[in-house]
Parts: sequence; C-alpha cells; structure tokens
Amino acid sequence: MRIQDQQPLISLLGTSAVLLQAPAPLLFDTQQKIWGLAQQVEGWEAVLEVIPGMNNLMITYPTLPEDMAGLKAQLLDAWQAVEGIEKEGKVIDLPVIYGGPEYGPHMQDVVAHTGLSIAEIVRRHTAPLYPVYALGSHPGFCYLGDMDPSLATPRRQVPITDLAGGSVSIGGVQTGVSASQGPSGWNTIGRTKMQFFDVNKMPPALCKPGDYIRFCVEEVIQ
Repeated sequence: MRIQDQQPLISLLGTSAVLLQAPAPLLFDTQQKIWGLAQQVEGWEAVLEVIPGMNNLMITYPTLPEDMAGLKAQLLDAWQAVEGIEKEGKVIDLPVIYGGPEYGPHMQDVVAHTGLSIAEIVRRHTAPLYPVYALGSHPGFCYLGDMDPSLATPRRQVPITDLAGGSVSIGGVQTGVSASQGPSGWNTIGRTKMQFFDVNKMPPALCKPGDYIRFCVEEVIQ
C-alpha cells in the first residue's frame, strides 16, 4: 500500500494540541510528507505552533477549535494531497570510538541479540548516510533514519540514569547520539567527542531536520 493510501491517526494531546501520527513504518518519504504538511498547516487560521516530530506532527492552539471533526477531516484531506519536501541539509562526519566498557558499554548486548561480531556491527553501523528526521527527547538530540534493520536491538529493560553526552546508541530500529549527559534506555555502542548542543552558539543545536550524519570509525575496542 502506498503512503498516500494509508490513514494517519489524529488525537488530542493535552488541552491545547492535536497530534497527527503518520502510518508505520518509519520511512524517509513519510517524514518528508510531515515536513510538507507542517509547512502548510503553519498558515492555517488560529494555529499557534507546528512541531514536526519523528513520524508525527504536533499542532498547538491558544484554544482548541470547537469543530474537532472538521479539523480532523481537514488534516486527513491535507495529508492525502500534500507532497513531501526535500530540505537542503549539511553532511556531518562524526568520528566514533566503538566498543569497550567506557565508550560502548552495551556493545556485547547488541552482539548477543544480533549474532553479529563487533567488527560487523561497526561496519553496518557506519555504512549508511543517516538523515536527521527530527530533534527531540532532549535539546540537540537527533532522531535518525535508515539504520540497517539487522542492527535493531530492543531498548533496555532498565534505563541508564547517567549516560555520557556523545554516546552513540541503538534503540529498537533507530540509532542516535546523546547530546548531553542524562538517562537513556538505548544500547550504547560507542561515543563521539563532537558536541551536539551548546547554549552559547546560534543555533545551539549542531543538527537540524534534513541534515545527514555519517558515522566514521575513530577506533574499535574489542
């Protein structure tokens, strides 16, 4: 079934927002449609803010419209008609130290789940050019697409409470980089020294939706 033939889910989010959840799975074409829809909805009457997320779009209002059925129908019609847009983004080469208890404390968990060697995990993880779908979770964190599905590893049952900034991790079918120190339920396989968020810079976030990240091997610790 084509993306255009699938229906998104539309629901209330709190008392002043509507969330449009695009059909699964996570596809770059779908994310581009979300970007296109966001651009269109920004011009609608009474809309306060439009925030594209990972496979979803949040629309906030000062007060929710009274005709919610009409709003949902308008969103569904717009989703069917909108064309995806391509963003002009930069490519960021990201040197990573893979493996070892300090830099990749959960590499062995990914090895155990996937049945792949460390060398093969690193090879497959560094092969794609990853598009940045959206920013979220914490300031500067970027959700990336196009990870090799053979690397998919379930999120951890017990989250880490104090993960180092720059940690490169796998959570389900996604991979990403922690922009700052904090909790995480993903499996950390490496770390980069590159800083993803700096309040003293403008813009403070290193990445934006439409950019691309290429993971590069700085070192592999067996």
